[in-house]
Amino acid sequence: MKQPQELEQPEELEASGELEAPEPVDLGVLLRALRRRADLSQRGLAERSGVPQATLARIEVGRVADPRFRTVERLVRAAGGRLAIGAPDAHGPDGPPDDVVAVPGVPHDGMRDEAGRRYPAHLDVWEVHDPRDWPGAWWAEWYKLPPERFPRPVPAATYELGRRYRDQRRWADRVRREVAVRQVTDDGLPSTCWRFVAELPDGRVLGELRAHERSPRLLYGDLVEAGEREIVLDGVLVTGACRRLGIGRRLVEALTAEMDRRGLCAAHAVADFGGVDLLLACGYRLEASRPYALRLDRSPSRRVV
Repeated sequence: MKQPQELEQPEELEASGELEAPEPVDLGVLLRALRRRADLSQRGLAERSGVPQATLARIEVGRVADPRFRTVERLVRAAGGRLAIGAPDAHGPDGPPDDVVAVPGVPHDGMRDEAGRRYPAHLDVWEVHDPRDWPGAWWAEWYKLPPERFPRPVPAATYELGRRYRDQRRWADRVRREVAVRQVTDDGLPSTCWRFVAELPDGRVLGELRAHERSPRLLYGDLVEAGEREIVLDGVLVTGACRRLGIGRRLVEALTAEMDRRGLCAAHAVADFGGVDLLLACGYRLEASRPYALRLDRSPSRRVV
């Protein structure tokens, strides 16, 4: 008769690698990430939490090895975070999901200024490759000068102090990440009509492209050398707040990819102002001929007697 096996002790499990000790939390990195998410400077978080700024600074650089729990709680809550203490899988596989999510880290935490200091966590920091990347050179437009005539050296990195501009930059980055382009095929359109939309995950439409197929042989007979079908681009519309985010280009590129998939080689478009630059950037070329501008006016004073 087999004897029942003895239960292993936790120490033996840990030694065998079956029970792993949790990794310690880097409180300084976590607080910097929370400050960035809340767009708070050290001074701002200190004022909200009631914790001295000097204490917060020492915690973030790792000079306080074991801060008081009450201090940590005040800092985390003031930065909009939550403290969760519990056991893993406390609800079981069928229980409610945990609504506490990890905070993204500070993307520029590895960057240092000329004095070797980290940049403020709540700001957006980016590398400066030429003066156009540095807002300090915009107002005087001295980036147009040759490098030997620059009034001062170009810094290795820069950041934006204005809250409004930071919010706009982060909102634009989020839109670029989340917007998706798809072709609409189920809204009753004829098979020769093409429609593409750029939308966010919640269904909000930020841009739209419409085009249609035509047969050049039906228009011109055998007078032109052309394929059986070609595309006419009717229009590309992008909501005003989202212009200059690359959405129009993604719509045109989606049209081009669908043309390649269907074997269509030619597309035509009429554009003005910024639309010309958009299409040129997407591979279109200017033609020698110019179309006439036509208008239909049905007002009584303009009717021909």
